Amino acid sequence: MPVEPVELVVLVDEDGAPMGTHDKATVHGTSTPRHLAFSCHILDAEGCLLVTRRALSKRTWPGVWTNSVCGHPAPGESMEDAVRRRAAFELGLEVAGIVCALPEFGYSARDASGIQENEFCPVFIARAVSAVEPNPDEVAEFRWADPADLVAAVGAAPWAFSPWLVAHLADLAPHLTATTTAGAHV
Repeated sequence: MPVEPVELVVLVDEDGAPMGTHDKATVHGTSTPRHLAFSCHILDAEGCLLVTRRALSKRTWPGVWTNSVCGHPAPGESMEDAVRRRAAFELGLEVAGIVCALPEFGYSARDASGIQENEFCPVFIARAVSAVEPNPDEVAEFRWADPADLVAAVGAAPWAFSPWLVAHLADLAPHLTATTTAGAHV
């Protein structure tokens, strides 16, 4: 029986500078080292934002609503390539026009099970160029929403959303508004 290759995440210091690698399968625990990740918000041609609900089988924050896609770049992989790879894997979706909106975002949070996330996590905006076909192991549900409605929902019920979305949405909102009101597509 073939052995699955070990998937590595990039360990970073507080400023996001690489410091080594760690096995992704064991990096998240009660004391998680800081590592590199990304969060991406995907817009359609009408300016609606793709919001996803994490699969109930996810190890951390199962069942919460969050950004379109997130993940960890492999050692040596560009962030843009990681965004494309994860969008294809999680959503069956091709994306284009990837732009880094919040290059310095990072956060640390602990879920109800005690598992800690500790990520240097730049936030991207991209444009959908194909239909969504979610991977059920990653995504329980998805919705296309007006960005202002997402901001209002997160403000009204932050406990229903991922901590990384809650932490960066206020800073991201002007980027989404500028993208959608100008009629421009990222």
